[in-house]
This record gives sequence, C-alpha cells and structure tokens, in this order.
Amino acid sequence: GAVSECDVPADVADDVSLLHDLTVENIAESDEELMEKYLEEGSLSLEDLQIGLRKGTVAGELCPVLVCSSLENKGGVAVLEAIQALLPAASERPAFVDALGQERKPDPDAPVAGFVFKTLADPFSGQLSLVRILSGTINGDATLKNMRSGENERLGSLLFLTGKTQTPCKEPVGPGAIVAVAKLKNTRTGDSLCDEKQPFALPMPKLPPQLITYALAPKEKGDEDKVYSAIQRLLDEDVTLRLARDEENGDILLSGMGQLHIELSVEKAKRRFKVDIILKTPKVPYRETVRGKVQVQGRHKKQSGGRGQFGDCWIEMEGLPRGSGYVFEDAIVGGVIPRQYIPAIDKGIQEAAARGFLAGCQVVDFRVKVYDGSYHTVDSSEMAFKVAGSLAFKKAMESLKPVLLEPIVLLTVSVPDECMGDVIGDLSSRRGKVLGSDSAAGVTEIKAHVPMSEVLRYAPDLRSMTAGQGFFTMEFAHYEEAPQPVADKVIAEHQKAVAGE
Repeated sequence: GAVSECDVPADVADDVSLLHDLTVENIAESDEELMEKYLEEGSLSLEDLQIGLRKGTVAGELCPVLVCSSLENKGGVAVLEAIQALLPAASERPAFVDALGQERKPDPDAPVAGFVFKTLADPFSGQLSLVRILSGTINGDATLKNMRSGENERLGSLLFLTGKTQTPCKEPVGPGAIVAVAKLKNTRTGDSLCDEKQPFALPMPKLPPQLITYALAPKEKGDEDKVYSAIQRLLDEDVTLRLARDEENGDILLSGMGQLHIELSVEKAKRRFKVDIILKTPKVPYRETVRGKVQVQGRHKKQSGGRGQFGDCWIEMEGLPRGSGYVFEDAIVGGVIPRQYIPAIDKGIQEAAARGFLAGCQVVDFRVKVYDGSYHTVDSSEMAFKVAGSLAFKKAMESLKPVLLEPIVLLTVSVPDECMGDVIGDLSSRRGKVLGSDSAAGVTEIKAHVPMSEVLRYAPDLRSMTAGQGFFTMEFAHYEEAPQPVADKVIAEHQKAVAGE
C-alpha cells in the first residue's frame, strides 16, 4: 500500500509524454479560460490543471480513470486523494429530492435527514446500520422517525468505522458524514431517518435485476428451515439478493448478480450460521399437454367385505391452445351420476394432472367433459368417483400421446457493438430465436426467445464473451413443445429418479 515516486521508465517515456499532452488538452477544452491560456502559453501549470480537472469532473464533462487493485493493495491512496481533490463536498452538491418532489439542501442548519445505505451484522455489536447524513446536524441519543415503518428510532451512540475498528463519535456530525448506528429496532437498507416534524424520505435507488438463480439444499436432510433462515438474515445486508421458494417442487431459490455473488453469499452463511449448504442448478418447470380428442371410461370397483367402493364415469378429453389452462365441463343428464359426485371426478382429474404422465410434470391446456357414467346406491362415494376420475384421466393420456412443453424466456442482452456477432451466434447455439436488435451509443440490445433450460447459467458465459461488459435480464414468455431429443432426456431422467426412489 505504500507509495513512492520515481522517474518514468525510459521504455515508456514517449507514451507517457503523449498521454500527458492529450490529458492537458482535454482539461483545457473543458474550460474557455484555460483554453485561451493554453493557446497563448502552450502549457498549463499544475494548479491550473487541478482547478480545470475538478471543474470538469464536477460538471460531468470529464471522468478521471485511475488504475488500482484492491487484491494487491495498490492504488488505494491515489483513489482517496482523487476523491478529496476532484469530487464535490457534501455542501456543494445539489439539493436532494424526495418522491413527492420536495427538496432538501445539504445544510447543517436544516432539519435532520439521513439515509441507511448499508447494513452489517457485527458479531459483537449486533446489527450495524450505516447512515449518510443528508441534512442537519445530529449527535448520539437522537430520536428520528423511520419513514418506511413510521416508527421512531433512538440512535444511541454514533460510531465511525475504519475497517473493523469502531471509534465513538464524540462531536455532532453534519451533511456528508457517514456514521454507524447499532441495534436499531426496525431499520434496514434503503430506509430514511428524519426529524419527525420535518419528514423527508430519499427514494431507494433502482436496483439492477438478479441475473442468476441457484437452488439451495442442506447437506443434512431436514435442515431446510435452517438454510432458509440463515440466508434470510443475509438479505438485510445485501439488497441485491432475492430469496424464494419454488411452490412446485419445494426448492429454496437464491437469486443474485452472478455465480460468484451467490457462492460468496452461501459461504458467508456457512461461516456465520454454521449451516452446510449445497448449490444446485434449479429445476426447469416443464409441462405436459395433449393433442387430439378421445373418449374413455374410468371405472373403480372394489369389494373386500362390508361396504364396497364403486365409481364409474365416461369422459371426453381434448387438447386446447397454449395458455388455455384446464377446463372442466359437466354434461351429465338424467342423474346417471348424482350431482354431489361430479366435483370429486373433477378433483381426481386435477390431482392426476398435477402428478403428470410422461415426466412427472403438470399437465396443462386441456378440456374434460363428463357425459356419462353409473353409480351404486350403497357403495358409491366421493372417494370412489375421485379414483374413477383419476383412472379415466390416465387412460385418456395413454390414448392421446402427450407431449412435453418447455418454458421459453424473453432474454434481453445488452453488449458492446463489437460483441454482437458472438452473442447472437451463442444464442442460436442455445436454440434461441433472435427477435431483433437495437444499437445506441456503442451498445447493442438484443431480444431473443430462448428455452429456459439453455440459460440457467448464462451469466458466466456472457461475462466471458463480452469481457465482463455485457448484462442481461430475462422473464418468462410462454411454453413451446420441446424437441424430441430434449423430451427424451427429461423423461429418462424422471424415470431414473423414480427407479432410484
């Protein structure tokens, strides 16, 4: 981390001289007075360059680029010095604006307002909330209102953080100060704390969408709740993580900004909360459907001493267009099946459809019409007709030759123009259909329909193709019939899993 000055090496002296001249010209062009002085004198003093660079940076016309490496602890001092020299002080920035359009100037004499921009879980202090003071002046033991929850929070002592070192803040602090507050009751990242009589809430910045999702499983069976609660506690610290449960198969799903982000979050949960977590690629929600029309009988008859079971129904089953869902039609006339047993047939069919036929995936987009049947005055029951409905469904599926449907997502990829060809070629290799592209300011946005199974781990592949400059979003679009090789593979995996059980 230490810095030492030395002469420019001779082998790069010419390159450095050229870059220096270009830099001076850029700074001069950003200010008319400097430009005139540069044209008259042919050079600018170091003081002129610093003033011009700061003015250009504050105005957004110049963007300084510094080379550094946190991994090797190089360049950190230069970054801090550049921040101090070039960026505006808190008092120089424009007024903050809340969601209602109200302005709040960064004035130490204005009403107090602060923004919680980060939350840390400290093993000794508990939860630490990092607050940036937007306006006003605060000291320890102040009471401020949380604008999200509507509750008052007593701040207690304020702390300055330097790495892991916590230093008590003994003096009042004003706009621009960053302080840590321990053990706030109901405050999380993105909340605004302010004077109760002068409310002000800074809007939460728009967060980028999560790019990759993994399924989490405990190493030990039965620890699912431990895994869920451990990751849940990390969400307070990292608002770019999203935790969910897949209602269909019960998987715990963790979404984040990339593979490394997910892996580090899981590692943090293991270290802090002593729970072993396994990362898995999430299951693709395939569906099954049918084509054509068939009429079949579902008959359930069982006699084993005492009261028996009897249910008999005839159904007509046919496939419907994509997205139609499930339609049940009661066409019974003349009371051949009593009214109270019709819902049982419907329920039996729905439960059988949820279990699937080909690969254990839910059957969708079909219509069932119950049009005939028979019953027994003593042995018939709701359970008997439920079983009869399930048997009729299975017979119909055998006759209709069901097909597997795969989910298609709308993928929107933004990449540098020079990477467009590689990305489109890669999407084609993933069975994607490019819908169109639009280029602006050197960035091309590509929209494509791609099977979900082909892009579950797209983030690292896109990163390598675009040298980390590409990003994407995806959302569910529709279902399409899966190609036979894909269907065969999914069915074989399901049969193998069933055999293993």
